[in-house]
Amino acid sequence: MSVSTTLSADQSSASLRFFHAKGNILTEEIITDLRAALETLTAHPHLKLVTIAGEGPDFSFGASIPEHMPELIGRVLPLMDAFVQELLEVPSTTAAVVRGRCLGGGFEIALACDLIFAAENAVFGLPEVALGVFPPAASALLPLRAGYARATELIVSGRSVGAAEMESAGLVQMVAADADLAQHVDEWFERHLRPKSAAALRHAAAAARFGLAAHVRATLPALEQIYLDDLMRTHDAVEGVRAFLDKRPPTWLDR
Repeated sequence: MSVSTTLSADQSSASLRFFHAKGNILTEEIITDLRAALETLTAHPHLKLVTIAGEGPDFSFGASIPEHMPELIGRVLPLMDAFVQELLEVPSTTAAVVRGRCLGGGFEIALACDLIFAAENAVFGLPEVALGVFPPAASALLPLRAGYARATELIVSGRSVGAAEMESAGLVQMVAADADLAQHVDEWFERHLRPKSAAALRHAAAAARFGLAAHVRATLPALEQIYLDDLMRTHDAVEGVRAFLDKRPPTWLDR
């Protein structure tokens, strides 16, 4: 199974975990399964927290590079963007629990969650520009979450940042040793969410992310269209993906 779910006995918390043998790469199949699992979990009226994590040492290396080829990306990108928007509509608090690398589409999933809890070894980044493309969902989410200057720097540089820098930027709410992370998340839930009304938390979470969700609904379709209709018609967008798959440096024409 590429996606597994766990629901607590009192249905107040749930976890959503995904797996791919190569760094939890987000394939079309995994994204489809994540969407179906999320819909099932969020049907529970007493739910107060949904956590999302990748199995193993890394959260996710990001989206499948072969699925970025022109014949596939027109189907896969809308699926990913739909999942991001569905995360912003979850009727409970959401949290990404991040270990190891959290890159590209994995980082976009984390940004679509209300909170990010990270291990000390967590590394976040948007390396899409090195492939000749850009991250549509992150381009909608990150400016509001981190400010335009910081968002622009991360998107155009493609550099990776550690958990401590993410915490300083206000993007990560908790950093803990890898071995202790799950315990700290459980303790946070027990202290801050379990005693509260599920109905109140549903409305509080929706209110807190109202502006972000509205912004993403308004801007993400346009960014998706720019990616598919404009960027993917350039030589460099296809060349970057092909060069990665061929394990060679890209030859850019648009220098």
